[in-house]
Amino acid sequence: MKEKSKLIRTQAARTQNKEHSVPLYLTSSFVFDNAEHGRAMFADEVEGNIYSRYSNPNTTEFIDKVRDFEGAEAGLAFSSGMAAVFASIAGLLRSGDHIVAFRSIFGSTHQLFTQLLPRWGITTTYVDASKPEDFELALRPETKMVFLETPSNPGLELVDLEWLGKLKQKHNFILNVDNCFATPYLQKPIEYGADLVSHSATKYMDGQGRVLGGVVVGRKDLLKELMFFIRHTGPAMSAFNAWTISKSLETLPVRMDRHCSNALKVAETLEQHPEVEVVRYPHLPSHPQYELAKRQMKQGGGIVTFIVKGGFERGKRFMDALKMILLSPNLGDTRSIATHPASTTHSKLSDAERAQIGIFPGSIRISVGLEDIDDILEDLTQALDNSKN
Repeated sequence: MKEKSKLIRTQAARTQNKEHSVPLYLTSSFVFDNAEHGRAMFADEVEGNIYSRYSNPNTTEFIDKVRDFEGAEAGLAFSSGMAAVFASIAGLLRSGDHIVAFRSIFGSTHQLFTQLLPRWGITTTYVDASKPEDFELALRPETKMVFLETPSNPGLELVDLEWLGKLKQKHNFILNVDNCFATPYLQKPIEYGADLVSHSATKYMDGQGRVLGGVVVGRKDLLKELMFFIRHTGPAMSAFNAWTISKSLETLPVRMDRHCSNALKVAETLEQHPEVEVVRYPHLPSHPQYELAKRQMKQGGGIVTFIVKGGFERGKRFMDALKMILLSPNLGDTRSIATHPASTTHSKLSDAERAQIGIFPGSIRISVGLEDIDDILEDLTQALDNSKN
């Protein structure tokens, strides 16, 4: 089957009840046929479910859909996107190991690299995607992993995955890609050589702002090592959240098509508005990496960032002037959402750190929803007009 059909048709095996829709498996544990069966399960000699912290039919179905969609060998589900990102790093690295990370990343991931991982002797060097010549200079003998987001949050900076995949073969590091903004519908990092791909399933995979979730897919040997980590640290996804997101994945391609078409129109409109300084959208010709985006991404995604004239206070006035578009740190919802990163998601960074990743006092991130495009544009335009001094 084609991938859109597989997203709909992949599901847990039917029970004796012959249900049409997969049931919820709200159970903490599972029973063994006998003592020998229990021994064999714990020895990994036979497959099956032991405890929902390890696996559950609902989480397995969700993982299978994402794994197949990304073209990965194996996968694991997590309680949130940040739990997935953290496990994909902490579950594989040791004290003394080194990470090279592309600078433009989500604020919590930045805090992980700069505040938490150093507690355990894991260090990070940042490089700029706009300066690929600096990448190999940052590598050390102890570099075990390269981490990136593409497109990045919220600056929409891209990293050339084909180029990086070739360098991975030369230097033998683990290539770990956060693919949340693009989703596997628009971009498949594993095709370029990524070893691990992570998602905050809270975003586009759920798509309706209901539940938290995360997922990591990739090489089977690395995921086996991560399974040991999550079994004993416990960041498991709940069966209910897995069931919810798995059903949502059936409509992901349809939703992403609409997100992308709406977002492109938003970007084109904002670029012509006199109160907007700069607009960033991967499939907008003015984006500095437009040609890379056209080559690497099927469409431009559902996020548009722009800088409103007037700085920090103007940005806040713009947010307050919105009528339909919601103010929230979330994204990937059916409903359009606006975020002012300098005062919320990236507020813990210094002005200099924010500027390095393309966040300025007047930066606004719009997660463009599925509403009628005329309503979205009308709200953005009136907020720009009504937030002037």
